[in-house]
Amino acid sequence: MLVKGIWKENWQPVQAKDEEGRFIRQTSSFRHWVTPDGSAGPTGDAGFKAEAGRYQLYVAYICPWASRALMVRKLKGLDELIDVCVVNPVLTDQGWQFGDYPGADEDTLNGARYMHELYTRADPQISGRATVPVLWDKQTGTIVNNESADIVRMLNTAFSGLVDQGPDLYPTDLAGEIDALNGYIYANLNNGVYQAGFASSQQAYEEAYAKVFATLDELESRLSDGRSYLFGERLTETDLRLFVTLVRFDAAYHGIFKCNRNTLKAMPNLHAYMHRVLALDGIAETVRIDHIKAGYYSVKALNPGGIVPVGPYEI
Repeated sequence: MLVKGIWKENWQPVQAKDEEGRFIRQTSSFRHWVTPDGSAGPTGDAGFKAEAGRYQLYVAYICPWASRALMVRKLKGLDELIDVCVVNPVLTDQGWQFGDYPGADEDTLNGARYMHELYTRADPQISGRATVPVLWDKQTGTIVNNESADIVRMLNTAFSGLVDQGPDLYPTDLAGEIDALNGYIYANLNNGVYQAGFASSQQAYEEAYAKVFATLDELESRLSDGRSYLFGERLTETDLRLFVTLVRFDAAYHGIFKCNRNTLKAMPNLHAYMHRVLALDGIAETVRIDHIKAGYYSVKALNPGGIVPVGPYEI
């Protein structure tokens, strides 16, 4: 990780843990917002105005948090307004690296070799981990935001004056319900699979495993009434949050994270729901199963031999 702007040790997947061996996720460092007029958002400083070509999104196809930002970019018609740079899915001793893998990009904008170089460019004294997604401002040469939840919200509204945008992913009348279900899915499933995979005690693993499958069972039941999405016929950001975990489940979480009670294919409502979201215009372009498998199975703490399973062949 970075300590006062200096890379101090080889990359490790477990960011922190409690006394019982439970995995604890790091909080994000940069929390500014792009807004239509450049005024300050809910957090951070003003000065980041929505302008075509001004911003670049750094992402990893392996990463669910980055992928939901990519999904919003597609759904809101922002392809021509916001550039994308994809990192190598194979995790190195210095974290995310650019290039050297099919479908990964070189950082032609900033010339960085590793993602952590962008973090120190934005803040020479930063301490912490260099994560994706990152929304980068070309004009000021800094990171706007590295919290995916913020990026999803800002891309939903910030560029509305510049493009004929798609669905409102955070409608006012559903805001309270969305926030509540987001929190439930995050704690028990989005982050729950990581808590299972990176648990350092049997107790912590079994707690996380139970949460993951209790949540999947509840969502399977929720979708049993024939609704298209979690809140009926309206696609919301909660669907994106759920989809990115579901689409990785059989390829990664079932195996390397030991979430193996059953595959997602064994849950017909959730499996069909995942494919409905995948079929939305542009969404399949945000999913690379080869990157997902190569990335998760490159984590040496979980897979010292680095062997990537051949299957599954399809989602």
